[in-house]
Amino acid sequence: MTVAPGRYGIWAGGAALTPELVTTIEQLGYGAVWIGGSPPADLELPESLLAATDHLVVATGIVNMWGSAAPEVAASYRRIAERYPDRFLLGVGIGHPEATGEYRKPYATIVEYLDDLDAGGVPVDGRALAALGPKVLAVARDRTAGAHPYLTTPHHTREAREILGEGPLLAPEQKVVLDTDVERARAIGRDRVRNPYLKLTNYRNNLLREGFTEQDLDTASDALVDALAVHGGAGTVAAGLTAHLDAGADHVCAQVLVGDQAEYVPALRSLAEALDL
Repeated sequence: MTVAPGRYGIWAGGAALTPELVTTIEQLGYGAVWIGGSPPADLELPESLLAATDHLVVATGIVNMWGSAAPEVAASYRRIAERYPDRFLLGVGIGHPEATGEYRKPYATIVEYLDDLDAGGVPVDGRALAALGPKVLAVARDRTAGAHPYLTTPHHTREAREILGEGPLLAPEQKVVLDTDVERARAIGRDRVRNPYLKLTNYRNNLLREGFTEQDLDTASDALVDALAVHGGAGTVAAGLTAHLDAGADHVCAQVLVGDQAEYVPALRSLAEALDL
């Protein structure tokens, strides 16, 4: 692939990503920013973040197929790719039945959407696919630059790499809390893991495949929270991210969770130092 996000990136909701923040993320040495929250088809936000930075890769994590028509997304992609070559990765995904009234035939919809991106001039190596289960991971392998799994563990990363094989990008998201107070860190992580993710069928099914139980999911157990929101000092959190790389990921995007927003940039800085960016 021509887009090279490096080994570590930051995942954040689109509302939080300002030009000033992404400039700081770039200066700290992270290779990419992933925009969460289903950015619209005009892709104006990723373009503004690219304009504010020099070499940072910007990726969408993800554009929702139900809410953004492929022809419009393709036109936006072409505009951005021309202005910022090799710096934009279009992440797309099917979303969740609980969030989309039109949700139907998800597998067929994914294939058709990728067909429409083909027709619209979006190259295979310019797009990635949100993928959890084996069938969609195989589509990511065959039709895109690779997969962007969300709310997973290194166990899932290892299995995903087996399906993808060598070559395709594997870029999982991992929530982290830089706090050595276990109960406080778990409370922060539990709040973000439970709502809304543990209510969504796709994530529940994937976590059950990973070996967690219904009780783990229904109670947001300590074991589940510890796996999905790695917490501790910067070194411990850095090791939790590197575990995905050791399991076969090419890139891991950290979603840094804080109890107070004033702690966010200091947490990014501490993590960057621990990762030796």
